Order: sequence, then C-alpha cells, then structure tokens
Amino acid sequence: MTGMSGSGENRAAVDWLASAAPDPDVCRWEWERSPHGVALLPAGRRWDVLILPGELGYPTLDVLTRLIDRPGPVLADFGDARMGFFVPPGTVGRWIGTGVRGAGRGTWIVVPHPARPAGGVRWLVPPDGSGTLTDATVLELAMHEAAGAAARRESGREEPGGRGDG
Repeated sequence: MTGMSGSGENRAAVDWLASAAPDPDVCRWEWERSPHGVALLPAGRRWDVLILPGELGYPTLDVLTRLIDRPGPVLADFGDARMGFFVPPGTVGRWIGTGVRGAGRGTWIVVPHPARPAGGVRWLVPPDGSGTLTDATVLELAMHEAAGAAARRESGREEPGGRGDG
C-alpha cells in the first residue's frame, strides 16, 4: 500500500494502532518525530501477535491470502527472520503450537507508522484502521498447509498443482 500518507485509510490505521498506547499522542509523536520512526505498543489490549520464523511465515502468508480476502496486519523484521501476525487479544494465552512465539498481555511490540517502514520492522500487510485481525484458527490452518507443502517439496512428493510442477 504505497501512497497512503495523508489518506483517510492512513489516518484510520494510525488512530487504530495509537488507541492501544497508554498515551496515543505520545505514540503519534514517536512516529512523526523520533529518529527511529517506531512506537512501542502494548500487546494484549487490541491484539496479540503470533511470531513465526520467516521460513514458515512467508508461505503461511501466501496460503492465508488465498483463504481470506484480507488478513489482519502482519509485520516483518528487515532480516526476514520473523513475522508477526496480529490476532485477537487472548490468543497467545491459549496457543499450544510449538515454534511460534507470542506477544500478549504484559508484553510490548515495536510498531512502525502504518505507511512507512522504520527501525528494523516493516508492514507486509499494513493495518487499514478497521480493526481487522487474523482469526487464529485460520492462521493455524494456513500454517499447517504451508508446513505440509514445504515437507512435500523437501521429500520430492509435490502434489499436482503445487509449485514443483512443471
């Protein structure tokens, strides 16, 4: 989503993200005037974040975007080592899967302005201000499909219609 600066969608996304901050005005100041261009926001209030390793996160996002029209916000670090999927609050406390870290109540995450990358993180799916979050069950299904496809590719048993066809 390029060219969001100044748009209504951008303002709505800024307002939605900042609403999680203890002081939304300080959050906005950090985005606009801090040299790092990031704000530290508490998880567990408006959202939790499930953090996947990049090698699973990118294929999961591919599957997720085929399953639903618009997933919730997704962050990535610039090294592509980790991706954070925004899910409903309380998800982290119920999550049982292995290899996935969570940021829920009592934790904080580094969040760039919704229209620009900064400070080592960027939006792969920026928030749109509507409050859309990824359903954890759908995310888990997408993770299983992505992991299964990777295992099939590694074993040479790619299914018809998969990326290994040709």
